[in-house]
Amino acid sequence: MSQEVRKQKPQSLWNHFADLNAVPRPSKKEERVRAFMVDFGKSLNLEVMEDAIGNVIIRKPATSGMEDRKSIIMQSHLDMVHQKNNDTDFDFLTQGIEMLVDSDIIKANGTTLGADNGIGVAAIMAVLSSTDIAHPAIEALFTIDEETGMTGAKELDKNILTSSILLNLDTEEDDEIDIGCAGGVDVTATKTYDQKSLSDDYISKKITVKGLNGGHSGMDIIKGLGNANKMMTRLLDAMMRKVDIQLQSFQGGSLRNAIPREAAVVVSFHKSELETILKSYNSCKDAIHDEYKNLEKNLDITIQDTTNTKAISGSDTKHLVYALLGIHNGVYRMSPDINGLVETSNNLARVELKEGNLQIACLTRSSVDSSKVDLAMSITAVMKLANMDTKLSGDYPGWQPNANSVMLDIAKAKYTELFQHEPKVEACHAGLECGLLGERYPNLDMISFGPNIRGAHSPDEHVEIKSVQKFWKFLLELLKEIPKS
Repeated sequence: MSQEVRKQKPQSLWNHFADLNAVPRPSKKEERVRAFMVDFGKSLNLEVMEDAIGNVIIRKPATSGMEDRKSIIMQSHLDMVHQKNNDTDFDFLTQGIEMLVDSDIIKANGTTLGADNGIGVAAIMAVLSSTDIAHPAIEALFTIDEETGMTGAKELDKNILTSSILLNLDTEEDDEIDIGCAGGVDVTATKTYDQKSLSDDYISKKITVKGLNGGHSGMDIIKGLGNANKMMTRLLDAMMRKVDIQLQSFQGGSLRNAIPREAAVVVSFHKSELETILKSYNSCKDAIHDEYKNLEKNLDITIQDTTNTKAISGSDTKHLVYALLGIHNGVYRMSPDINGLVETSNNLARVELKEGNLQIACLTRSSVDSSKVDLAMSITAVMKLANMDTKLSGDYPGWQPNANSVMLDIAKAKYTELFQHEPKVEACHAGLECGLLGERYPNLDMISFGPNIRGAHSPDEHVEIKSVQKFWKFLLELLKEIPKS
């Protein structure tokens, strides 16, 4: 499958992308891709380093005639989000991504593609391996664990880099230059419930919500897409208002930075209440389908018989459902300063109730730290009222725009010259690593850009070939414009 990808232009970039995608690279398990990157740098006889946390740095001297330019950092992250369709048989820990060329797009066969941030990594590799691309001295920084904690950026050695300019290649709109992003914090709740065996007077049903679009919990949160955990909670609430129900299990969502596409519960109730349960379920199901008919065309909600095992009590079920109803999901506040920018949001990313053990995982994002704390504490309060243990972790800062950025002025002028219109200068609601890198190196002049990537963090992820060509052209021309030291 990758052979068709390798034929696309620019071939050097696509060849490196295909090589990269052959290496399993889940967040927090980047050993293989780190070794791959170290071997790549050494094969070019370039200086290669790893810092204590596992980031890989490859240095390449300036090309002839560019020695008097400022040195630059080119940065992308090595890990990728792992999501697959429910009916796709795929092991992210052992298999390389199966890629397909479909007209002007490249996508994966039922899984995430890894264009986020693999295209950025491949572009840097193409520059490092080139013999005819003009560029200043480069420090290529490949960070780890961006998607589930930004650990690489957080723990980056403060003394390992020397450049004053950083080009981050992790933006997903090819007509944008980003100069700011949201920060985030993980909100987690846990609780252990007593379980009891169900009597023969009870029956159990498995309810499944699937077929949702999913997507990036930052960039796509403004779209109002369906959240499988929230939909499931509505179904449970509709039944609970009529009948005493007991939960056996709840499994919804996976990663904090992915809008949950699927959820499944096993719910139990007295057999005499079956008709009432089905009536409430169908009424709520129809309402959800009607509300999302134009957004979630593949939404599938089903109910089927299953076996009785053990369940938590009706009272505990109520408190859990009430808590899930109360947790805010989606946009919380739009920016009053930047038109169309989501300032603050929350993703109810994962709900797992298994054998009485509950975990709820959220990712709260904001470009304003005080607003991030406000929403995180509101969510925490709901969890505490349900007597859950709560924890805030993984806090990382936003990237505050620099109105005096020299690189922004250079990039805007070059983009306008190349494409005959001005780029959008944006702050995004995603969690770029620039905020953390700026904390480690306060004097960095940073911009972020990239090609059009759609459906990131979902199996619908794809990248536009022509957009990659545009991004590549912009990058090569921008390298020639790096100012003198």
